[in-house]
Amino acid sequence: KDFDDRGVLTAAQVLHLDEAAAGQLAAALEGAAFTVRSVQEKPGTRRPSAPFMTSTLQQEASRKLGWNARRAMQVAQRLYENGYITYMRTDSTTLSATAVEAARRQATELYGADHVSEVPRRYDRKVKNAQEAHEAIRPSGDVFRTPGEVARELESDEFRLYELIWRRTLASQMVDARISTTTMRLGAQSADGRDVVFSASGTVVKFAGFRAAYEESVDDGADRDDDERRLPALAEGDTVAARELRAEPHATKPPSRYTEASLVSTLEELGIGRPSTYASIISTIIDRGYVAPRGQALVPSWTAFSVVRLLEEHFGDLVQYDFTADMEADLDRIAEGDQDRVDWLTGFYFGSDRHRGLRNVVDNLGEIDA
Repeated sequence: KDFDDRGVLTAAQVLHLDEAAAGQLAAALEGAAFTVRSVQEKPGTRRPSAPFMTSTLQQEASRKLGWNARRAMQVAQRLYENGYITYMRTDSTTLSATAVEAARRQATELYGADHVSEVPRRYDRKVKNAQEAHEAIRPSGDVFRTPGEVARELESDEFRLYELIWRRTLASQMVDARISTTTMRLGAQSADGRDVVFSASGTVVKFAGFRAAYEESVDDGADRDDDERRLPALAEGDTVAARELRAEPHATKPPSRYTEASLVSTLEELGIGRPSTYASIISTIIDRGYVAPRGQALVPSWTAFSVVRLLEEHFGDLVQYDFTADMEADLDRIAEGDQDRVDWLTGFYFGSDRHRGLRNVVDNLGEIDA
């Protein structure tokens, strides 16, 4: 933000250290005495995540267990069919009253009453097109069975996923984690007479709260604001010695490639597809060779670039990100009686103010040189 598009410094109150200048500064600080100029401590909290729905289950199974969406849904299907969890295709993060009571009771027994929220937590979603016919994914029954109680009955994959669901459900009814973020400024005089100040920040967990049961993961490359680096206990005025001084380069990285977890998150954010379709969408683009898994990353092929270009040139309105979401909204209005289905289908097929007409597209396919 301090530079223009050509890399020229535009900010007036900023000193630009290139590689040579940074190296000179590091050398000038050799042997200098560093003093703690200030210590600021700010308390904060972290809230537990909502119970699992289909998309978040697939994302966490990818991050924590290294599974793709298809494997996560296959294992969840077996757990559901055998009565261990509730239905695994859901948009809902809401727990039934009996499930809330079961989670609170078990969290109290295992972690203590001080780890459980005073009032039941609710996780209502206000998301466009959400179909909340089912409750969130949770252990089945009015009393949850602990992972230890079901360990002998489940295969390895089933046990790992059940434990993930069980922990997330309990954590959703527990208290916030209490943290403290400390920012410390260290100052020194360089050999060439410059006054130099460095800063360091760290976050320390004061009370685990829900983290005693569960902590949500993040994708590689995603920002994490609670990077728990413990700082030493220092007070203003304390003197410290510098063990090492390095001038390190910094490069701006491009956005990370999609993983299955981050792709599911984006599909959900854009309103493309339903929870039950995420696994099949990802399977389709892999099976057809549009993307190839490389570790956790999904790498597009040249075929994918060609197909996307063809679709955008000839069917641009049908492959816009908001096309699917808009159609879902139209179908919801039809289901609620606010839109006539025959009128909508007529406009979609023969053409209207909103649609050029599917028939017009199909009749002109022969003109496209793929």
